[in-house]
Amino acid sequence: MSPRARRIDARMHGVLLVDKPAGHTSHDVVARVRRAAGYVRCGHAGTLDPLATGVLPVLLGDATRISEHLMNHDKEYVFTLCFGQDTDTMDAEGQVLSTRPVPRMSEERILSMLAGFTGPQQQTAPMYSAVKVDGQPLHRAARRGHEVERPVRGIVIHSLTLEAWESPHLTARVHCSKGTYVRVLAHDLGQLAECGAHVTALRRVRSGDFTVDRAMPLDAVLALSQDQLGEALIPLRDALASFAAVGITSEQARGVLCGQDLSLEDPSAGADEPVVLTDDAGRALALAVWQGTNLHPIRVFPGGFEKTTCISASFHQNPVTGG
Repeated sequence: MSPRARRIDARMHGVLLVDKPAGHTSHDVVARVRRAAGYVRCGHAGTLDPLATGVLPVLLGDATRISEHLMNHDKEYVFTLCFGQDTDTMDAEGQVLSTRPVPRMSEERILSMLAGFTGPQQQTAPMYSAVKVDGQPLHRAARRGHEVERPVRGIVIHSLTLEAWESPHLTARVHCSKGTYVRVLAHDLGQLAECGAHVTALRRVRSGDFTVDRAMPLDAVLALSQDQLGEALIPLRDALASFAAVGITSEQARGVLCGQDLSLEDPSAGADEPVVLTDDAGRALALAVWQGTNLHPIRVFPGGFEKTTCISASFHQNPVTGG
């Protein structure tokens, strides 16, 4: 039986929180978890630089279908920067571009600098990043010595607080929106201080509702049996806890798992945010959006359920009627 045709264990659908070690790419972690899980479909919700450590949500099975929804949430990092040097990658793994003396800066001056970076702002992606321009990751162009025009993103720094300051090293905690590059923030602080700066340590302590204290070290994950790994997964409904839920009947569930719209006689919302459709046991069946009085499935989670007989494989069937 081909891997595509193989029925995946019902337990292998969910989110695994890994405390990523330094020196590994996010792709490395995903590949190793995928092997440990028996080569199920696998991905992640938010890239971490090789230098970085901390919580990396690894998505298995049907959870790969909700990556964009999990990545939309805010993040929180603790990072250390070193004033006095700029590097081409904006972190300690890069080549030093310039070295300048670090001016005397009081704690009050540091606090003032940090306060100036809070709020909505524009940030340009660094050359050494996975952001794609014309279908190619920027880091590939950077390694060839090419500089290309990079996208500018709107981000929000919700808070930026001082953890420690002992010149030339500054440790801070940042709560930020998705898409924020802490390396760029460190570089900009160095420019403001007129001496340059680069990140020497970076740890993601929160990604949305997922906190690092719930994450397992990679070595511990790889030591688990497949049964234990399945038990360690966060179920889809819990991973989508920030979304409202609508319970549906088993008859309605059969249609939803085939991609059919669900028509409700007494809709409870018409909200802009997607909702999770759940069965009688509270398991997530689909993520859906309101279209008038219909709920239209945009992500269906068939894993772990009995095979559903569909009249048509099309997602454009007539709505399933329900109360």
